[in-house]
Amino acid sequence: MNKTITIDPVTRIEGHARVFIDLDEGGGLAAAGLVVNELRGFEKILTGMDADRMPLVTARICGVCPTAHHLAATNALDNAAGVEPPPAAKLLRELMYMGHLIHSHCLSLFVLQGPDLVLGLDADPAVRNVVGVVRAVPEIAKKALQCRSIGQKINELVGGRGTHPVTSVAGGIAFVLDAERERQLNAWAEEAHGLVLELAPVVKQLLMKMLDAHPAMVEQWVVPAWSVGTVKPDGTIALVDGEIRAVDESGARQGQFPTADYTGYLSESVVDFSYMKQVAFLAGDGRHDYRVGPLARLNVTERYGTPLADREREEFIRTIGRPCHANALQPYARLIELLYCTERAQEILADPQLHGETRLPVKFAGGRGVGHVEAPRGTLIHDYEIDENGIVRAANLIVATQQNYALINAMIAQAASSHVINRPDDQALLNAVEFGIRCYDPCLSCATHALGTMPLEIVVNRPRHSQVIRRNC
Repeated sequence: MNKTITIDPVTRIEGHARVFIDLDEGGGLAAAGLVVNELRGFEKILTGMDADRMPLVTARICGVCPTAHHLAATNALDNAAGVEPPPAAKLLRELMYMGHLIHSHCLSLFVLQGPDLVLGLDADPAVRNVVGVVRAVPEIAKKALQCRSIGQKINELVGGRGTHPVTSVAGGIAFVLDAERERQLNAWAEEAHGLVLELAPVVKQLLMKMLDAHPAMVEQWVVPAWSVGTVKPDGTIALVDGEIRAVDESGARQGQFPTADYTGYLSESVVDFSYMKQVAFLAGDGRHDYRVGPLARLNVTERYGTPLADREREEFIRTIGRPCHANALQPYARLIELLYCTERAQEILADPQLHGETRLPVKFAGGRGVGHVEAPRGTLIHDYEIDENGIVRAANLIVATQQNYALINAMIAQAASSHVINRPDDQALLNAVEFGIRCYDPCLSCATHALGTMPLEIVVNRPRHSQVIRRNC
């Protein structure tokens, strides 16, 4: 008998999606996956526009990670014009980005995943939300939301706007740091760092408590796959520049290349049930599924380069191991990055090169420009073909959620096996699948380059009989 269960409030992801779980004749898992219903179209919108507008227009792709697109676009334009921005400009861009990452990681850890960690996966969905967190642990919620707010303020002060920054331009940045703004930024960076130091042990404790209660998430939700992230020449993590590195399931390096060479390594392909494309890594013996994002960056890099983040990284490796393929440990890796970003913001503000020329003149003579950043959710690539008049003639964007797509689908299959099949509890079904998806912190508007709302529907089918067994929405 078909059954429909309404879950209110809707799931905590960015974008519109549906999950299907198909069962075979014996009731076993036949297939599972994430269906993204939004139409991919932003690359066509960019065609014919002035190249100079790319940092402004692409920031509108998403209200969650606009700064990532803003800086990936300016990196691409710098490379198209063949210019190297002044040191002060590069530092200011990075400072803006640290603010963005602080904001985004706090959003993911405390607003999107916080209800799962604080209230538990078995809590009523009607209370398992940020309001429920505020009621359950008001002091923790207050500090978490304050840290998120500080990250946004840093991003806004340097970027000119909070949601859609405007100051990063081809050749540098249209922002000069004066004494008053420097004082304010230092105060915010110090406060954010203090808040993260207080919040980090709480997040770790809550995460480990939840995993102890749901051991299948660590024992069964494991997908050995390649990892891809960005590094500096010495292997230190790089979030706004550097080369892309790939390691295999064992952690052995399988490739490292500049951004412009990505087409020789990353291959997009369509799937027959979704508008979102998936991406595979091409190497030697064929195509390899891979992950990007905080956990992947921990797997590919040798260090973060700041004292407290490196200390926490060593603790992660000592207790969990590296490379790590357990999706449920993504929040721990995200927490280490949050600590790194607050440390790095303070380092940037103490750098004497922060004061100096911030912009060089730029003229486009035609050609290709490719740039990337490590977005909160993973590697983000912008690729533009620009003519001699400075007009974009073609554009391609490779976003993190596309690159994680194959592993998200694998995780859904694992969640279905551990929490759905032969179990009648609809709430356990929805909670488990949603939590696994949220570990990747997917951004579906980025992945399809369209606007959307946020409901997630889960449908369990017997396709052979055209029968819907269960539907959660």
